[in-house]
Amino acid sequence: MEGVGGDGSSAAAAALNQRRHEVSKLFQYYLDKSTPHALYRWIGTAILLFVFALRIYYAQGFYIIVYGLGIYILNLLIGFLSPLVDPELEPSDGPMLPTKGSDEFKPFIRRLPEFKFWYAITKAFCVALFMTFFSAFDVPVFWPILLCYWIVLFVLTMKRQIMHMIKYRYIPFSIGKQKYSGKKASASTSSSRAD
Repeated sequence: MEGVGGDGSSAAAAALNQRRHEVSKLFQYYLDKSTPHALYRWIGTAILLFVFALRIYYAQGFYIIVYGLGIYILNLLIGFLSPLVDPELEPSDGPMLPTKGSDEFKPFIRRLPEFKFWYAITKAFCVALFMTFFSAFDVPVFWPILLCYWIVLFVLTMKRQIMHMIKYRYIPFSIGKQKYSGKKASASTSSSRAD
């Protein structure tokens, strides 16, 4: 009798596990399909941010969630702007940032790639939006102090990051591929050929 009841619960658990695996594969499939569409991904995240901001505005609360979300996004931003190998902390044999003008060009490799940055921010907005539906997270705080503290934290962190960028001469953004046009003929060369 005991074996019969155990088989039913294990079969249900196996079916549930199989279904969860299928949903996970489907989610990963669509996540992989969205990878090359950075603009549309960020537009979707901006819409999610707008919905979250409206929720906070109309609820007139949940400021501690907004503060925690701001700290988390600041942490992600530091990872996005930082090189994979920090020349200040660990010299390595792998790709490093050039420190002199005569050094060979090496591409900037982020510690946190753009896709993972976007995915983490989007998940954070979803979790924060979900948390605003529970009154247990609506802790009464004086929000202007949190805002001032976050601004000070942001300014000091970005100052440190920009000083690091200046010291090691790197820019974490690329506008696109540089185009080189050959040497331009000087005016004296063209006038002497005219004679």
